Amino acid sequence: MNKLFFAGMMLAMAATALTSCENDNINPNDYNNNSNSNTAAITTALASYPANSIVWTKDTTLTESFKVPEGHSLYIEPGVHVTCASKPTEDHPIEIVVLGNLYAMGTAAKPVVINSDAGKANSWGGIICGYNSQEVVLRHTELADGGATPTESSLSFQNKLFKTTIDGGVPVFHFCNTDGKFVMDSCYVHDNYNDQTYFTGGSGIITGCTFADSGNQEDGGEAINVKSGCNLDISYNLIYNACTNGFKLSNAGIESGIASSNLRIYNNTVVDCGWRRTKNKKGGSVWLEKGIHPIMENNLIADCRYGIKQPAKDGADLKESVLTPNYLFASTAKGVKQMAKGTSGVIYEDANPTSQGAGDLNPLFVSFKQSDKMDINCESDDVANGAPLAYDSSWDFHLQAGSPALSGAATAIERLFPTGLMFSGLKNITWNDAANKQSYYVYSPVINPYFGAFGAK
Repeated sequence: MNKLFFAGMMLAMAATALTSCENDNINPNDYNNNSNSNTAAITTALASYPANSIVWTKDTTLTESFKVPEGHSLYIEPGVHVTCASKPTEDHPIEIVVLGNLYAMGTAAKPVVINSDAGKANSWGGIICGYNSQEVVLRHTELADGGATPTESSLSFQNKLFKTTIDGGVPVFHFCNTDGKFVMDSCYVHDNYNDQTYFTGGSGIITGCTFADSGNQEDGGEAINVKSGCNLDISYNLIYNACTNGFKLSNAGIESGIASSNLRIYNNTVVDCGWRRTKNKKGGSVWLEKGIHPIMENNLIADCRYGIKQPAKDGADLKESVLTPNYLFASTAKGVKQMAKGTSGVIYEDANPTSQGAGDLNPLFVSFKQSDKMDINCESDDVANGAPLAYDSSWDFHLQAGSPALSGAATAIERLFPTGLMFSGLKNITWNDAANKQSYYVYSPVINPYFGAFGAK
């Protein structure tokens, strides 16, 4: 039987306890019972952290939900694996509720992993942030197996976050503070039961991430779901097999005084999305509604149901939007028809390279296996019924030499954060080894003059 380690540091109640730098066997929830105690800086083998910190330094198993109190910060060190018990000790799925700040400080060699012991979607909830959460950094972090439905006793519901009624699962990551900021950098987000991400406020950078196998035939699932109150640069991400939409973008919320979202979405690759909602003809790759006005350039959309689309009523603000150039490819006649000019709801732009016949304008991915039975209108999780194959990390979505997607793209975009977002919670760390030091600035990458996230091999 594996031992259950609750890795990390408890903020001590007495000065005598502060002489111990690490205690990796303390249940992290014990901290919550002492949130009004005296606090001090914490030192681990990696770094010294500021007062009011909680630090997880080793693999941790959560058997009940964990709350980061307001005014405090949870740091997860590189290589830590957080396992959420699929059969928790409480009467609801485990959640990580961040009322303060969160820094998951993975590296390429040592990613942070947060998943469940069951290894399947719907086994825990997600990371649900509070309205006063100021900073969240998810760097080289894997989030999987989430999306479970909360109950009225769940931390998120008790704190009136995300759900006001119990009517479905939570996203695996939700941020909602319009005055806060977050980053998702080089993350792997996959096999979650509902939306992968959901944003209802905040300034953020989402770059270099893979969003794979989002949602299910029953409850749906978007990869990136944005409402009003957001200022986001979204670039160089791979979105594969989001069952409802790769991007669902909306200015819902502006009627209550929340500012309209400002979005820059460029150099992303979106593949095999939108197979779930054929009957109501909603979405597929990019769904724009309720006055949203994104700037979208150099995105590569391949074998998704529909191209960029909006509802018949209450759609995008097209006068303020920039939706060219983007690249749309379909390998089937049905896919070509659903992306074609004149198709109901499709925002067709002559300036966007778009397949005019099955297989036309093939972007020539270096290595990608499409299901022989692929049917982007299948409405089924089952590959035998036409659903996309499960994501394979050995696939390579770089473009082969001679790919038509290597030319015709934009060469410039006005990014929101070209000088970066600064995260004070990382700035206030004193690193014990300069080789392990992580930058406290995160920058929006420049645009590249090719379509998609990867360019030539």
